[in-house]
Amino acid sequence: MAIERVAIIGKGAVGLLHGSKIARNVGHDAVVYVMDDARFARHAGEVVTINGEPCDMATIPASSAEPVDLVILAVKATGLGAAIETMAPLVGPDTAIMSLLNGVTSEERIAKRYGWEHLVLSVTQGMDAVFIGGELTYTHPGEIRFGAAPQTAPGVVEAIDAFLDRAGIVHAVEEDIRHRMWTKLMTNVGVNQTCMVFGCDYGAVCKPESEEHRCLIAAMREALAVARAEGVDVTEDDLCQMYAMFESLTPDGLPSMAQDRINKKPSEVEEFAGTIIRLAERHGILVPQNRWLYRRVHEIEETYVSAAL
Repeated sequence: MAIERVAIIGKGAVGLLHGSKIARNVGHDAVVYVMDDARFARHAGEVVTINGEPCDMATIPASSAEPVDLVILAVKATGLGAAIETMAPLVGPDTAIMSLLNGVTSEERIAKRYGWEHLVLSVTQGMDAVFIGGELTYTHPGEIRFGAAPQTAPGVVEAIDAFLDRAGIVHAVEEDIRHRMWTKLMTNVGVNQTCMVFGCDYGAVCKPESEEHRCLIAAMREALAVARAEGVDVTEDDLCQMYAMFESLTPDGLPSMAQDRINKKPSEVEEFAGTIIRLAERHGILVPQNRWLYRRVHEIEETYVSAAL
């Protein structure tokens, strides 16, 4: 199968970053953003910029959509249920599906509706994108890591690999993609939640002996322990590599949950600390740092509701 036409569900930082690369390197006709009809009506006429340049890529309502060769989901975990419904008209008998959501559960939910045959396992990492007030800025575009699930049909990974090459999107095919996904979850459990709770940036969590730094490492080590209990060989070397990545990012950059706090939007805490806590209980593992972060995130989010009343 050859991929020529792509639809992206999610017009936030991840979706805009990768969609703009497809448009630039493959062509504007190769990519379209799709929203449910109500969301499309609400956002009609909005102008989005990418590093200061207006975004002129096509956006259409789901009611006008037709099957494409590849669907990329780039929504927050909080919007996955709606996205699964929105993408229905885009999925034909040979449509490949790639989920760039955080966490380790989105593909299972997608597969319940569309099956595993054309679905790959994937993560995106290393970007320092900030999307606030309709303005996307980034220095590091990051990369996509993906691979086959046990039930993925032959040729699907190869077709996506070839398309991402054409699109100029940095990526790698992983033989053990589950290890990569858990390493990314460990990363998000640490940096996303810590920066959100402390209202800080990448630079703050990389200051040795600070409380932010201690929280970051403690939360990641708890996730590492849970991963190993789940049979995934995440190691201290993986943790150190991810920490080195934080140090390479723009110090005043903000991960997505810190941006959620600024934008007063629901976060992905259920996908991060929530997942770690639920699995830790199954395995009899103590995870006090993630329990504290889970509680504090919900306390912060409750202030959004109070302020809106």
